[in-house]
Amino acid sequence: MVRTGVLCGLGAYGLWGLFPAYFGLLEPAGAVEILAHRVLWTLVLMLIVLGVMGRLRTLRGLSARTWGLVAAASTAIAVNWGVYIYGVVSGRVVETALGYFINPLVSVVFGVLFFRERLRPAQIAALVLAVCAVVVITVDYGRPPIIALTLALSFASYGVIKKIVPLDPRTSLTGEGIVAAPFALGYVIFLAVTGTGTFLGHGVDHTALLVSAGLVTAVPLLLFGAAAQRVPLATLGMLQYLTPSLQMTWGVVVLGEDMPASRWIGFVLIWIALAVYSTDALVRARRQRAVVTAEPRAA
Repeated sequence: MVRTGVLCGLGAYGLWGLFPAYFGLLEPAGAVEILAHRVLWTLVLMLIVLGVMGRLRTLRGLSARTWGLVAAASTAIAVNWGVYIYGVVSGRVVETALGYFINPLVSVVFGVLFFRERLRPAQIAALVLAVCAVVVITVDYGRPPIIALTLALSFASYGVIKKIVPLDPRTSLTGEGIVAAPFALGYVIFLAVTGTGTFLGHGVDHTALLVSAGLVTAVPLLLFGAAAQRVPLATLGMLQYLTPSLQMTWGVVVLGEDMPASRWIGFVLIWIALAVYSTDALVRARRQRAVVTAEPRAA
């Protein structure tokens, strides 16, 4: 069961890591048009999934508070998706990878701010290193890494909301799509009316690729959901670094993005911070398992 979960986790993070290759195929569609189609076709697919599962009725009985949380989650993930797509199509894949390297550390800060979690010494050290890394990269770029910071903050915000929304991931994702769909559909219609859209004017292959955005979005999310049920969180946390690693490799090796020595220094600081953070998480998880295992014996 754990092995299956690990494979699902590898599949999810591996597919997310290959997103730069996929979104690069969607030219000449712009970032907002791609985002709109991603929202619409993901919703279509998730409605089918919920229909097959017989869970569409769940959406009818949601309270106003729950819909408010779903709308907040929809906003956060739309910002994340949109900025990520913009980063890829504008040739800043390495900066998007930085965002997902930083994200776990931003989540730690949000845990303190919103759930009153206490920082352990190792987490404090990791955060200090991460701040130093951002400073170094800011000096290198000559500006703050806005794309990376926006990705980290928006996805961490999404995680906070998903932690408190009283819905399973599939129902929540479908609700998020329902909230965003009017805006996405309105934009697609606007593009069609003004003749600036690419959905039907650039061949069957391009149309099929835009439609496939729903499948490309939903499959790794479903794999991730399966992995989360079978794999310890510490293991899942380690697997998540596969995504930005693949993204960074694509940006540097395939796209040939510039990586001067100063930028490498910033990334090395981030990797050291993540190593400190991950080691602390693994040690803590093993101690907790040891306590749980020892309790029946003590009884």
